[in-house]
Amino acid sequence: MISDELLEILVCPKCKGDIEYDRENAKLICRSCRLIYDIKDDIPIMLIEEAEPF
Repeated sequence: MISDELLEILVCPKCKGDIEYDRENAKLICRSCRLIYDIKDDIPIMLIEEAEPF
């Protein structure tokens, strides 16, 4: 689980916009870029080339 403090400072690396935390699926979502970033072992993988489009 990601801390609330970390969530407050995380932004999408592509557009620098807000991201949404999907706690149930352990994903970070950027609705502007339509990208989903994985969270592995409580570490957000914020690499654009590793993000999944939706």
